[in-house]
Amino acid sequence: MNNKKKILIVGAGPGGLSAGMLLLSKGYDVEIFEKERVVGGRNAEIKQDGFTFDVGPTILTVKFILDEIFAEAGEKTKDYLHFDLMKPLYRLYYDDFSFDVTNDPEKMKETIKLRFPGEENGYDLFMKKEAIRFERLYPCLQKPYANFFDLLRPMTLRALPSLHVTKNFFDYLGKYFKDQKLRLAFTFQAKYIGMSPFKCPSLFAILPYMEHKYGIYHVRGGLSKISIAMAEIIKKKGGTLTLNTGISKIIVENGVAKGVKLQNGEERYGDTVVLNADFAHAANNLFEPGILKKYSKEKINKKAFSCSTYMMYLGIKGELLELSHHNVVIAKNYKENMENVYDKKIISDDFSMYVRNASLTDATLAPNGMTNMYILVPMPNNSSGIDWNIEKTHVRKLILDALEKRLGLKDIRDRIVTEKIITPRDWENSGIHLGAVFNLDHSLDQMLLFRPHNKFEEVDNLYIVGGGTHPGSGLPTIYESARIATDLILKNLKAR
Repeated sequence: MNNKKKILIVGAGPGGLSAGMLLLSKGYDVEIFEKERVVGGRNAEIKQDGFTFDVGPTILTVKFILDEIFAEAGEKTKDYLHFDLMKPLYRLYYDDFSFDVTNDPEKMKETIKLRFPGEENGYDLFMKKEAIRFERLYPCLQKPYANFFDLLRPMTLRALPSLHVTKNFFDYLGKYFKDQKLRLAFTFQAKYIGMSPFKCPSLFAILPYMEHKYGIYHVRGGLSKISIAMAEIIKKKGGTLTLNTGISKIIVENGVAKGVKLQNGEERYGDTVVLNADFAHAANNLFEPGILKKYSKEKINKKAFSCSTYMMYLGIKGELLELSHHNVVIAKNYKENMENVYDKKIISDDFSMYVRNASLTDATLAPNGMTNMYILVPMPNNSSGIDWNIEKTHVRKLILDALEKRLGLKDIRDRIVTEKIITPRDWENSGIHLGAVFNLDHSLDQMLLFRPHNKFEEVDNLYIVGGGTHPGSGLPTIYESARIATDLILKNLKAR
């Protein structure tokens, strides 16, 4: 007879998979349900006409966190994944020049000296000061926040002066760099969490610091291979992973999560439920009316959410040797572009975009002689009311025009052999509230204690992992959310 505690996990995204690995390694019985036919969620892969595209994340930094998750599960990343350290980190394109960003300190200072004379010493100061902030702030992101007293931990109190709450990300970088274009090279990373650097809290200056300190990695075959490796480990350890199986309800009895109801009507019961779905979508759709009061539909609608994205995945004839692996195109009027996305919620003719040319590094992603091209453009979330049935084709033209004008790819239209587009409406239709792919906004009033807790507040035996809970969006923090939730589950089950 199997007396092991049963853990049910809703969703095989990076949070659910990480939690599954960790819980299995502790001897628990784990069953994961995923509504799609592949694992990974926004960290999944798309296979099309011989090309392999990452759905979402394409940049891995602070790789040691992923290494730690594997190690805690009794595994090694090197046994499953091949990592390429990016040199340069990426290429930035402004309206009048471009340059490569590197995490080699001397090369980076030389580049700054060449492009922004007199600013090069700011780089040393940035690396020195942000190292201190990172050491103080990141440990705070690795702990749960269940009540006000958790904010009074010595480590949290020690970190508070480092928050600089009166300044946004962009203004805060002014202490290191005066030139606004140079500042953008260290603040565009706000897009990693779906925010504008002109509104993003200054604490996120640790994002560019992490890139420059620890580097950026590409995973051979795409970052989706991380999710695939995790799924392999889960199966190896005896876990059950069921694909093409959506959840219609979390079964709650007397304020306690007892199991899940599948979309086919079946019910599965367990000792604990872990939710790895888009938080707002789950709160709105997976609970019987009246169960959630703190996260009712009315209250969720008052929350601030991230931007969305317009995605293009292109298979291209030939090579694109003129591009780097990672390419960031900065709008001519970056601040206006950000205001259009986040405040006015309109489509900009002048926009920023990210272009990955991964075939430059990884030949496995495209047929021989072809190039795998991934394009992401920040867009308003669906509170905008934009009709994407109408605008989809228009934005496609704008992006292809920008590839020609900003990146010099004059014949790009003629070289497309396959393509796939995902609009903000498509994201919402896939189960993402408002198509806000980076989840709840990362303003200070929606972080730490003020973000949905890793252990659900209103339902016992229910835990949350992923970008909608603490510590937030991005692969490293999602892995941390799984580690936090797992620790809480272990304490709770042992206490029974």
